[in-house]
Amino acid sequence: MVDRRRRSVRTALVAEALRVALAGRAQGDPGLDIVDLGGGTGGFAVPLAVEGHRVTVVDPSPDALASLERRASDEGVSALIRGVQGDAAELPGLAGESSADAVLCHGVLEVVDDPVQALQAMASVLREGGVLSLLVAQRNAVVLARALAGHLAEARVALQDPDGRWGATDPMPRRYDEASITAQLADAGFTVHTVHGVRTFADLVPSAFVDAEPGAAESLAELERAASQHPAFRALATQLHILATR
Repeated sequence: MVDRRRRSVRTALVAEALRVALAGRAQGDPGLDIVDLGGGTGGFAVPLAVEGHRVTVVDPSPDALASLERRASDEGVSALIRGVQGDAAELPGLAGESSADAVLCHGVLEVVDDPVQALQAMASVLREGGVLSLLVAQRNAVVLARALAGHLAEARVALQDPDGRWGATDPMPRRYDEASITAQLADAGFTVHTVHGVRTFADLVPSAFVDAEPGAAESLAELERAASQHPAFRALATQLHILATR
């Protein structure tokens, strides 16, 4: 229960913004065709299927896809979910060009071999006016996090490194700031509509407080929501959630 509450604080904003964007795309259609790139075990795919959408999850991990299948079965939505093993480079061939009303790419662009190619692949899969939900790691947050942890030299490296990495052992291949990711999206033919900061405070507030204090998780979620579009706080968020159309 505690872990679920913590995860909910971290994903609620993304789910809410995505739901609004899909409702605008649906225009009365109860079910859209959605591709979830790197969707893993179905954290977003299964709830979307429960709402009546048809979701294809493309993920390189067979174990994750097996978990997705079990989760979909438990929720009674197996008929609406298709798991396909593959990666971003293979997306057009796996999902089909101009086949999707929406593409989800959450926590994937920062780890793919070629992010430019990945964005182009997502654009090719979307139908005209289709929605891209993109969630990426943000550079500023790791600078702050390394500094607060006492790793001041690493914080300075991350601040200056073109990919926002704090050193050779940093497991994240790249991070973005708002200007760099919106520029890449524009180059790939996308029009950006909204940018939200995600996990502005959720990664900084001690877990012990959120877990033990009555109502703390709800208060934290409300604070995250209020700060998500504030430019000063958005710049410090762990992730940026961008909604764009092709």
